Amino acid sequence: MRKRDHNVLTNTASLLICGLLAGVVVAAAAFPAVAMSGLAAKAGAETFGALPKELTVARAPQISYLLASDGKTPLATMYDENRRDVKLADVSPYMQKAIIAAEDHDFYKHNGVDFNGVARAFVNNQSDGAGRQGASTLTMQYVRLAIAYSATHPADVVAATEDTSARKLREMRYAIQIDKELSKDEILERYLNIASFGNGAYGIYAASQVYFGKSPKNLKIEEAALLAGMVKAPTTNDPTTKGGKPLALNRRNYVIDNMVEIGAINKQEAEAAKATKMEVKGKRAPNGCVATNVREWGFFCDYFYRWWLQQETFGSTSYDRERRLKSGGYTIVTTLDAQAQRGADKAVRKAKSVNSKEAAMVAVVEPGSGRVRALSVNRVFKLDDPEHPQNKPHSDPRQRRNGKLGNYPNTVNPLLSGGDGIAGYQAGSTFKIFTIVAALEKGIPLSYTINAPQTFKSEYIIDSRSPAACPGTHFYCPKNSGGKAGGPQNMWSAFAASINTYFVPLQQQVGAENVVDVAKRLGIQFRASNDADFASTKDKAHQWGAFTLGVSATTPLELANAYATLAADGKYCEPIPVQEIRDPDGKKLDIANPRCEKRISTDVARAAVDAARCPVGDNSSTSHCGSSRTARNVRGIVDAPVAGKSGTTDSEKTSALVAMTKQYSVAGIMADPDWAQTNVKMGHDVPNGINPPVYETLRDAMKNKPRINFEPPGQKISEGDQRSIPDVKCQPLDTARSRIQGAGFEAVVSDARVASSCPPGTAAGTSPNGRTIKGGVVTIQVSSGGAKPPANNTPGAPPGGDQPGRRGGGRPNR
Repeated sequence: MRKRDHNVLTNTASLLICGLLAGVVVAAAAFPAVAMSGLAAKAGAETFGALPKELTVARAPQISYLLASDGKTPLATMYDENRRDVKLADVSPYMQKAIIAAEDHDFYKHNGVDFNGVARAFVNNQSDGAGRQGASTLTMQYVRLAIAYSATHPADVVAATEDTSARKLREMRYAIQIDKELSKDEILERYLNIASFGNGAYGIYAASQVYFGKSPKNLKIEEAALLAGMVKAPTTNDPTTKGGKPLALNRRNYVIDNMVEIGAINKQEAEAAKATKMEVKGKRAPNGCVATNVREWGFFCDYFYRWWLQQETFGSTSYDRERRLKSGGYTIVTTLDAQAQRGADKAVRKAKSVNSKEAAMVAVVEPGSGRVRALSVNRVFKLDDPEHPQNKPHSDPRQRRNGKLGNYPNTVNPLLSGGDGIAGYQAGSTFKIFTIVAALEKGIPLSYTINAPQTFKSEYIIDSRSPAACPGTHFYCPKNSGGKAGGPQNMWSAFAASINTYFVPLQQQVGAENVVDVAKRLGIQFRASNDADFASTKDKAHQWGAFTLGVSATTPLELANAYATLAADGKYCEPIPVQEIRDPDGKKLDIANPRCEKRISTDVARAAVDAARCPVGDNSSTSHCGSSRTARNVRGIVDAPVAGKSGTTDSEKTSALVAMTKQYSVAGIMADPDWAQTNVKMGHDVPNGINPPVYETLRDAMKNKPRINFEPPGQKISEGDQRSIPDVKCQPLDTARSRIQGAGFEAVVSDARVASSCPPGTAAGTSPNGRTIKGGVVTIQVSSGGAKPPANNTPGAPPGGDQPGRRGGGRPNR
């Protein structure tokens, strides 16, 4: 908006008079001894006319606000300067009048330069012992600040504020031009938004918040006068300091008297304002992730901060991106779901205190969008003070002997999302889901059966000295937890009971390189150097025998998002901490939109989820989960359709659980981030284990949310090509085996004998009987004679277990 047009003669006269006075007054202000020199006046007029008229004004740095996903709950503020521009209509009329009373009585009368004030300054500065006057108007002061904020070099900032005639001339010239281009209210608005008020408060919005904890539109007379009195000397007139408070109050009273003088208030209002006892807060705005609105939310804030620094939209370097964040005045609605985050914070701290060296870590991701809804760990997001350390001794004995402290309770390490040296943690049998997906993609159905032995001799080659090697060989020999055979298993029952000797042969059949590829497509990063090396080529990945058992490092965030991809019917979404970003003008940026692509077919994803319902106590109408489930109580606690998987590593050095609904995928890992070889056993479904933080987080996140069922998989991907099993009852075992193999099945003779009406030593029947998948395992039951045995059509699932080891193998675990 342009200011009202000035009369042409008035404008011409203003320029002429100002040009003539400029040399004299500037010289008088800066060099009183030569003030009356005709040469100075002539030089000043000529210089003034040669000055540029246009002033390029950059937007002053603005504070950025982070909010929770509801768009209301404060999360954090980030700034280089605590400033938030406001419209003049949102500033108290008292504040508008107070700044004029304090700095420029004739603001609405002059044309940017107050000629009467210039003359008064000239006369005053010639008097011996008189206080110096500068004759700067609000418009000139604004020009000075605008030049400084628009500077691109430190020298330009100095030039904008140095006490020289050139600077004063420049201010006058620009002030006259700005007064022609902008209305008085626009100039006043800009000045109030750019001025410094001390204590890190820039602009009237920040000043109102810092000193009085209120909006600038609600400032009272005495509050407005105090703030207006501070702009001249914010440090000297600081009302929050013992020495500055009386000076600030004196300056306030001076401003109030001047408000009476300009007719802004009457004498009665002035006296009442002076008599009011003022309470000044002086509370600086919190800045950064170490000062989040809720202390436990620092890790989510840090994840956002790291994400921002990776976005090229905000600059070509991380430095540029940080400056944009801290000066761009953005309003950022993050993805943090306060309900889910509070549930996670409570759950992890109930399992492990902040002083525990074990970290209980939980991440929550929304399927179908990748929005990260919560990140929580039993740590304090804070740098430990090296002068007064609070952290406990390091958990690694070698580090502890050297006097090193651990990263607990205080740390700023990205424990949940990885990076900066955090490669992640082994998540055990949660990785078996990748083998299921790879098998389904190869056309192997969920009903595919394998006779899982106690120990499986694989074709994977490992170091013969490894305890996971078959005795006297260099072949990997995985076992089940407890050393028990799994028996005939399908994908449902093997996943439910976590049968290692089912998944290693299944991985061997589909190719470990394809299982690794699935993990990559679902977002596993392979940050550890050894993991990255194994995953770097198909040939190396092909020999990664223990991969299906979860020996690769991952993070809770990666794991939650991998399972979330399956819950979203195979749509992978990059994890993202923002759902809306608006610039200071309210413009919405596209960078906050979800970034998704289809990576797994819908049929495969739904089938994998169907298998994943079994371990957590849920199942569809088509599932064949068996009787053993590793985390069967999750379904009842969450009270919603759920899917997921538990996992444990060698000697229970880590424990993990994933549990998800259609709305939330929650992954938890318990580990010692400081010492991977910890001697502490990480539990599962015990009060201080990982299971409660996961299912309690999911339970709390699902409060008042609709219950949505998972779509069951199609019959073909579930059951595959079903074929009839020959009737071999009472036949010799060799004959029975030959007939079953001839029908396209894998025949296995049971070691145990069952009561049957058939002669002892002959086939009593098969398990399963009737029909099964082409190429599936059919167990021949051996008769011991006697009574007719009961039918047994459902694959059993005796206790098995997860057993991730290191690269090629490992010892049993679950």
